[in-house]
Amino acid sequence: MANSQMGPGAPITLQELYPSSPFYKEAVSLRVTGMLRGYSVETAIGVIEDGGKSLRINTQNLRDVSFRVGSIYQFIGELHIEQSYNEAILQARTGRNVDGIDMNLYRKTVELLRQFLKEEGNSNMVE
Repeated sequence: MANSQMGPGAPITLQELYPSSPFYKEAVSLRVTGMLRGYSVETAIGVIEDGGKSLRINTQNLRDVSFRVGSIYQFIGELHIEQSYNEAILQARTGRNVDGIDMNLYRKTVELLRQFLKEEGNSNMVE
């Protein structure tokens, strides 16, 4: 039986999402942020990018979110790995526009949060 409990969505940067990363696992709950580079209304698939890395986002379960290419979005959802291509796609359960966010400051904040949680022994939010 599959685990029905959803995780809180560990905040990560797209640079941290690669095949040998501890975050690159089937059904892991993640929070990702990046600029929307493309979006298909027909498939409800978008592509976000940050720091030269990109991730496909499945938005079929989202309502009342309008997507604009070039805007910055944050999504929380579960990662799925397409085995035939070893390519990741995030099944978003929530998303929001975060235009105006300072991405350099956001990346630093994620890094400091992870460091703090490790020091406090709350590693379940780290990996």
